[in-house]
Amino acid sequence: MIRSWIAVIFFFWELFLSSLVHSVYGLYIFTSAVAGDVSESLSLTFRKFKSVNLEPKTADSDQHLPPIVLVHGIFGFGKGRLGNISYFAGAENKDERVLVPDLGSLTSIYDRARELFYYLKGGKVDYGEEHSRIFGHSQFGRLYEQGEYPEWDEDHPIHIVGHSAGAQVARLLQQMLADKAFKGHDNTSENWVLSISAISGAFNGTTRTYLDGMQPEDGETMKPISLLQLCRVGVIAYDWLDIGWLKKYYNFGFDHFNMSWKKIGVLGLLKCLLGNTGPFASGDWILPDLTIQGSIRLNSRLQTFKSTYYFSYVTKPPRKIFGLTVPYSIIGIHPLLSIRALQMSRWRFPLDLSPPYKGYRDEDWQENDGALNTISMTHPRFPIEHPSHFVHNESESQSWEPGIWYYKIVEADHISFIINRDRAGVQFDLIYDGIFERCRKHVFRRKQLILPNQNTEMQP
Repeated sequence: MIRSWIAVIFFFWELFLSSLVHSVYGLYIFTSAVAGDVSESLSLTFRKFKSVNLEPKTADSDQHLPPIVLVHGIFGFGKGRLGNISYFAGAENKDERVLVPDLGSLTSIYDRARELFYYLKGGKVDYGEEHSRIFGHSQFGRLYEQGEYPEWDEDHPIHIVGHSAGAQVARLLQQMLADKAFKGHDNTSENWVLSISAISGAFNGTTRTYLDGMQPEDGETMKPISLLQLCRVGVIAYDWLDIGWLKKYYNFGFDHFNMSWKKIGVLGLLKCLLGNTGPFASGDWILPDLTIQGSIRLNSRLQTFKSTYYFSYVTKPPRKIFGLTVPYSIIGIHPLLSIRALQMSRWRFPLDLSPPYKGYRDEDWQENDGALNTISMTHPRFPIEHPSHFVHNESESQSWEPGIWYYKIVEADHISFIINRDRAGVQFDLIYDGIFERCRKHVFRRKQLILPNQNTEMQP
């Protein structure tokens, strides 16, 4: 009896602490954005009588190069949101041809892939008639009167760099292009994407989803009391209030679910909170896609194409202090991630449930970066392992072959290479410089392709 009470107390204490840490960090980011905007406005006011050339630098000679598209992860944002804060910590300024789309921060991988297509090509976002009917939202979303890259096609391809869930968005978009899944665009193909690079890519899901509140039984539903339930209530309230200036700063991306008070009223709000309607009721949001089961469902339809270059950076904190091996969860981790990193290293899939895939072992999922498990970030593994090659040092090879997932392990946590570049130090520039250099090297697609044996030796 005493042990049960201790477990309950510990559970609620952990829930309170996790909620507090996430709320404080979110508030810090938001207030930093507001403060930055106020500071910039004041600065422009004082300089209004000075002649200052604020036009961005252009490079006509670079206009023929394929754009590099940076795709944010969960709770992320693109250019134009949160004031002057850059999700990629200013990495977009390293190249003249970089696009930073603002996609739904909590919407499903599917919805975000559809949004990315229309962001680039232009037009009104079409989520698809069948998908929209099944998940209970509007078929059409935001209108992009002028796409950021309207000439996009096989002769004018793009490079995509995805952080976390952004890597899966890139993969699904490429599959949709191969499947010609966009109505009115019958000439799409996988060759519209020249390369996909992942930073902490969420290819195979994460056990953190279960700690945050997803049910390990199915990977789709939420536990009744959890961090995700608190998040759900907050997001519903935020969208229902529909405060214009707030949503200009940050938008979760659920506008196509029509949860504003103007459209559903108080009764509609109660239905959403009770779990009868909305994205959390239908399952059309990001967390079900990030469970192990959800990732397997998604991966079962995604290919690695023989004409595309793939590279993945796997983030993992160091494991030694003064030469002594210590639990990797307690060092080199941002406070936002430290609690979950420790829990993920000790999490076990319930013994009374069927494992998410044949051959599942808890020990394979212990190493993590505070948000994703190391095994998930290397390359797509489940339900089918894709061709891969472990890179010890990028200088070892001067040329990458298409159709293979090259991956390299770097000492960092899940958010080292976003938001605050100071945390990653010199390594921040090395990572992005390497990505952009590789993208610029692979401007044209080779005609002759050589693929390795499916059993290429790997080092997880």
